[in-house]
Amino acid sequence: MTQHTARRTHPGLGWLGVATVLFAVASIPLAALIAQPVQAKFVVQETGRGFATLQDAVRAIGAGQGTITIAPGRYRECAVQEGGIVTYRAQEQGQAVFENTACEGKAALVLRGRKASVDGLVFRGIAVGDGNGAGIRLEQGDLHVRQSWFADSQQGILTGDDPGAAIVIDKSTFTGLGTCENSAGCAHSIYIGNYGLLRVTRSRFERGTGGHYLKSRAARAEIIGNSFDDANGRATNYMIDLPAGAIGKIEGNLFVQGRDKENYSAFIAVGAEDLLHDADGLQITHNTARFVPGLKRSSVFVADWTGHGIAIRENEIESGIAPFEAR
Repeated sequence: MTQHTARRTHPGLGWLGVATVLFAVASIPLAALIAQPVQAKFVVQETGRGFATLQDAVRAIGAGQGTITIAPGRYRECAVQEGGIVTYRAQEQGQAVFENTACEGKAALVLRGRKASVDGLVFRGIAVGDGNGAGIRLEQGDLHVRQSWFADSQQGILTGDDPGAAIVIDKSTFTGLGTCENSAGCAHSIYIGNYGLLRVTRSRFERGTGGHYLKSRAARAEIIGNSFDDANGRATNYMIDLPAGAIGKIEGNLFVQGRDKENYSAFIAVGAEDLLHDADGLQITHNTARFVPGLKRSSVFVADWTGHGIAIRENEIESGIAPFEAR
């Protein structure tokens, strides 16, 4: 018995209908057939609106509050926050990179709102004419930074003064930062102005290229559980400089001083410039301080210009490093 297989057409179309559909499809440009919706790089989470630039997203939040999620990519752009409360959050930590571009001749992010939070971003290669190019320039308001990277720029974070505000930095990396070769004076991995509080925890400082790793004029400093690795530093100075005095604590940090120093006379300096704040009761405890292997020199763990009652105890300090010196 001969079997016949019926050819099926789309129900209700018939051969003429099928031919018409095929002709219509064939007349559509190939690019239109394969095109996919383009995902916005910058999305305001609360509204779901996408924007072509970071600055457009920041303007959309304005004086309000919102979170901008940032798609993976390398961005040669920057933004200025004039007000409000804005969170800048990478969709994938470490995959949203802002590089080689500064707004207002200052930074990739220039912040003068009520508060800003930065989560999972990378700032790289920021340089400006006066030597103060930074990943973040904070001019007022609170700042929270988490799991972010600052690399190969003149500065990582630079701030103005806001004595009523706080800066909190956690689980972040500062590498290849600092310079003393420009007209504005030295730049540092972090330079905090006269703020109310600076708290830095679980962060890494390494491969400095000039200046100090952490310089702060904040009234209270809490620097806890960080690594200051100067092994590959070049022409660096102090690991921590509190030039105006401060209370608080420097606790549980690892300090390794490298060979190539502009100033190796101390690891931590307190009150070296102007005494804006009381340092009585500042606690420097449970830290480890040493030189890179094979290096023999004399240095001081804490150099103090304040004459206040700084509590220095239970630190593990290598031979050749004096625990304290009044200057």
